[in-house]
Amino acid sequence: MATIEVLVATAEREVYRGEADFLVAPGAAGELGIMPKHSPLLSALMAGELRITRGEEIDEVFISGGFIEVQPDMITVLADTAERAADVDEAAAIEAERKAQEAMDNQKGDVDYARAASELSIAAARLAFLRKRKK
Repeated sequence: MATIEVLVATAEREVYRGEADFLVAPGAAGELGIMPKHSPLLSALMAGELRITRGEEIDEVFISGGFIEVQPDMITVLADTAERAADVDEAAAIEAERKAQEAMDNQKGDVDYARAASELSIAAARLAFLRKRKK
């Protein structure tokens, strides 16, 4: 079976690099499913889960948004932030959601509201990712 090279990176570091049979990403217009030899694609990504499948093995990476570029033999994900499933700290995620909700409650203008709403959305997606993994 053909595979495709996958790179997931942030501005600070490379989070994942490897071969995949299939990748699922949270695209801005819905979930994207990508296989080897996919036609070229560029899309914005929302906060959520990347699922990278190799045979029976699935690697999960949480991203807080970013962009994906697909070429027939390479997928590049440039994420705002990214962390592998094993590295996500549930206590920190719960605290981040609490702080984001507090910021929403205490916002003083449109800019504060937009920032707080964005942070709350990311925190909620991160917790949903963790809860899904626990099941």
